Amino acid sequence: MPPEHSPKPTSVQPVVVRAALVARLHTSLAYTAFVTALAVACLCHYKKVVKNGVAGYPEEWFPSVSATIGDWYPERNLFQILIALTAGPRFALVCFQYYLHYTRRPAISTLVFVFGIIRTLSCGGIAVSTAFFVSIIPLVYFFIQHKVHRIPGGTTFIKFSQLDAQFQAAYTHYSFFEWGLIFFDVLYDALAEHEYREADLQVTLGPKTPAPEGVPAKMNSPSPVATVTTANGDALEKKSDPNSAEDLAVKRTRLSFPLISPDLRPAASFISDVYLSYIFWSIFTSLIPTLFYFSVWELGIAGHELALLSTLSPFLLGITPLLRWAASREGRTILYLVGILLGLGAVGLQSPALRLLSVAPATVVVVLGQVAKWSSSEGGDGLTLGLGLLVASLSKHLNHSNNPVWPFVNGKDTIYNAIGLTLALVAVYESHTRPIAPTATKLTKEGQAPFSNHVNWISVALPLGSLLFSLHNMLSDPSTLVAWSWTGYHDRSPKGPVPHLHGSLTLIAQCAGLLIPMLLNPSHATELLTHPVWFMFGALSACIMYTYRNWTGYTGGLGFALFLMSAVPGVLQNAVQATRARGNVARVFGAAMGVYCVLNLASIFTVAYAFVSGGVVFRERTDAVLFAQMACLALSFRWPRINSLQPLQADKVPSKTTLSLSKSLLAVVSVLSVLGTLYRWPGAPPTPSQPGPRIFNAGIWTVHFGIDNGGRDSQQGITDLIRDMQLDVVGLLETDLYRTAFGHRDLTRVAVEELGYYVDIGPGPNSHTWGATLLSKFPIINSTHHLLPSPHGELAPAIEAVLDIFGTEVTVVVAHNGQEEDPLDRELQSTELARIMAASHPRPVVFLGYVVTKPRADRPAPYKILVEDGKVFDIDQDDEERWCEYILYRGLYRTSYARLSRGTLTDTELQLGQFALPKHGTRVTNETQVARYLRIPKETLPEHHVCAFTPCLSIG
Repeated sequence: MPPEHSPKPTSVQPVVVRAALVARLHTSLAYTAFVTALAVACLCHYKKVVKNGVAGYPEEWFPSVSATIGDWYPERNLFQILIALTAGPRFALVCFQYYLHYTRRPAISTLVFVFGIIRTLSCGGIAVSTAFFVSIIPLVYFFIQHKVHRIPGGTTFIKFSQLDAQFQAAYTHYSFFEWGLIFFDVLYDALAEHEYREADLQVTLGPKTPAPEGVPAKMNSPSPVATVTTANGDALEKKSDPNSAEDLAVKRTRLSFPLISPDLRPAASFISDVYLSYIFWSIFTSLIPTLFYFSVWELGIAGHELALLSTLSPFLLGITPLLRWAASREGRTILYLVGILLGLGAVGLQSPALRLLSVAPATVVVVLGQVAKWSSSEGGDGLTLGLGLLVASLSKHLNHSNNPVWPFVNGKDTIYNAIGLTLALVAVYESHTRPIAPTATKLTKEGQAPFSNHVNWISVALPLGSLLFSLHNMLSDPSTLVAWSWTGYHDRSPKGPVPHLHGSLTLIAQCAGLLIPMLLNPSHATELLTHPVWFMFGALSACIMYTYRNWTGYTGGLGFALFLMSAVPGVLQNAVQATRARGNVARVFGAAMGVYCVLNLASIFTVAYAFVSGGVVFRERTDAVLFAQMACLALSFRWPRINSLQPLQADKVPSKTTLSLSKSLLAVVSVLSVLGTLYRWPGAPPTPSQPGPRIFNAGIWTVHFGIDNGGRDSQQGITDLIRDMQLDVVGLLETDLYRTAFGHRDLTRVAVEELGYYVDIGPGPNSHTWGATLLSKFPIINSTHHLLPSPHGELAPAIEAVLDIFGTEVTVVVAHNGQEEDPLDRELQSTELARIMAASHPRPVVFLGYVVTKPRADRPAPYKILVEDGKVFDIDQDDEERWCEYILYRGLYRTSYARLSRGTLTDTELQLGQFALPKHGTRVTNETQVARYLRIPKETLPEHHVCAFTPCLSIG
């Protein structure tokens, strides 16, 4: 009998749902709900939705979250439908998180599960409590401004030293931070997608499919295991899958970027890495100048300084899923894109506040991405970091000391920003599509990265933070070391290097420093560059740089630059290896950025002590800051019987191709720096604006640190006005910008190169003043820098220069006295200035200064001290409207005087005077008031007198 056939079982395939897809669905629905409501609200009834109980459009111009999703039809209904659809995936995410982490941390997992359910049920109440906590502080502040102080969202007027400055505030900005909380809250949950994908978490719905009879169940064969060390030191294992997303990405990217042949791909990858490092430095160094705009107007702590804390974003990498995501290819790409678009794209924002709100998050992102890249890299990042700094410094050297991609550049320079943004996007694309080369980390016998386990994480964090600050503060512009050594002129020649001509020497020294670890094999490089003798060389160079001036001091600065650049690869490698051995990425790099912030603030307070509570502790203590820098760096060196740091072995030596390309780039940077200098080397000496008659135009202007009223660089605008006024002698005040707060810029660069001037940049940043600068069309015979007596307030600088004006020696004094709050300082400073001017008698004198006094004010006010004791005359004693700036003179004929409104470049006016010299070999014999104020009809004067300052202003 034929055997009976049993009925075939019904074939039911189980449904497999990947948890990562659920997380992506949740993110998409959540963002769609809010974005749809916002778009519909703005399209249907924009003016209604931005209106609140205090003000409406145009004072308020951006809707709050609550008004968008809850006040009007149809956006309210659309939001409710979409957010209801989000509930299912949201509950699933809470359960997935609980399932993943319960076995390892049951108590915390249960607590998170409970709060996750509460968050989901409240949906919009406390749903944002786990989001980007930093946003809560300004959120509360602007809400109080709106509800308590009843300030509308458009403007609030705050009086800053006789200036009504308009700042954005209240409910509109409250709305920005409210939307930010929503964005980051959803983004926080979106990070779970990466975690689920790493864990390969799946949900199977349906019956299991039994194995066919006679066929044994497939045994699990051993698979390669990849170990990932998290921020907390937990080792997570993941079996390799040939069809994994990462491997598929590798296969896919081998066909990407078709315009570049495989042979050229290593070079393209190298260029992309260096360019992205340049972008990192550009955004990183733009943060402080962007936020310091508000400190300048406030003349004190404005509150915006908290944006500096955005550099502390590495602490966020303590969140393990965030670290994994940020270290992945997709995570790095997204971080690059967000940072570039926010950091470079901020140039298009007209409001200084909005630019800061763009640059600060950009800094958060680029620092986060850079640290994640360092922590996951196999080596060579130190070279890339150093090369990126060199390119950034070179770009400033070739672009009048301005980084061309900074968000606060002005005028025609914005085209460079657009080009830089485009190239950055190309570099990101190349990085994203780059094939992943197989790598193998060298392990010791114990299976750990070759790093001494006795080294505390602090011993690698402190040197890294100090190094980042030192690079930023000393080497982000090649002219900074020149400014430290500058003292003026002697016998018609500069006593030392000149910023716009000798900055290329700094770049060459930097290139040489970075070349040292490339020329030596890793073991020899480690032995040499961590030896105490090499540290002593760096310390001695720093001491010479600080103690001496002119070429001697600059030589010490070049040695310090050589030392710092040689330390970059090793110090960064120490930090990376420590994080791998101990799994503390957030702690090491977060602490390093904390050191960077502390040193930055300390260096700024050495000169800004008068405007900061308790800042007097840091008064003129650049020596202490420099000592702290070197003390922190010392921890990365091998000290017998003091620390146990052993010679390091490289995780992975950069390839020969990378080393070859790096050396080539160093050569290119060096050559371009020299060519840039030669291109701008003056071909002929400066000539006066009116070389025929014996007259010259002089002016005094407080340029407010080269930041215009819109928060942008004002160097080109200053140059244009000087050109229009045909000024032969110019005193510029508040010009010492060789600090992180001002971007290490040189305000004189454009004027010197375009108009032709001799320049004395005044006391350098190590003199702790706000700066004074002299521009002259006439040769500077001698110049002396003075630090005026300042027992209480800020240090007051002065330049005493002897000019050869048409064959006659004329003393020109440019000075910046202290503020009204320190009367004793102003009295002592004025007394010293009067002594300087009286000592040059009977030589003609022109005083161009910031005095802070009423005209004809009695002693101890500065006016009569300067005029009477200095044996000089006021250019117009009847002008009662002056307060800060004054022009005084002696031994000259005063022919014209004018005051030009500040316009948009600065908060102070430009004062101008025209003088005629007596015939050669003679002096002014009648200096009575009647003779000095003698008037004649302008129709009878030569054209070069009556047209001195027209048509921009009238002559008095």
